Amino acid sequence: MKKNPFKILWMITGFICLCLGTIGVILPILPTVPFYMATAFCFAKSSERLHGWFVNTGMYQKDLASFVERKAMTMKTKCTILTTVTIIMAFAFVMMKNVLIGRICLVVVWIFHILYFFLRVGTIKENEKKEVTYD
Repeated sequence: MKKNPFKILWMITGFICLCLGTIGVILPILPTVPFYMATAFCFAKSSERLHGWFVNTGMYQKDLASFVERKAMTMKTKCTILTTVTIIMAFAFVMMKNVLIGRICLVVVWIFHILYFFLRVGTIKENEKKEVTYD
């Protein structure tokens, strides 16, 4: 039985995202949640078994389960994501000192990030987070 090359590509991409997201737990410059979201997506495309394993890990449960289930996050998770995005965008903003249109685009994207997280993503209390298991 031949392996589907696209499934292998999705699997490799998923493991790369998993590694980057895990490094992001330690280094605040890498955003953990987006990489874990990409990991879940890639594993879902590549292997039901890998996807099942990932969604039952503590890292998924801590950072993504509430968002996937209820489109809501704790304030701490929101602030962590927005702080990371702000630091990265501020660095890019400083580096684009001679590129006015680039700076304007960064500011617009940053404002939309803030609006999205505070107007579209619900906020739940830390004690309301419930563990969700996927089989």
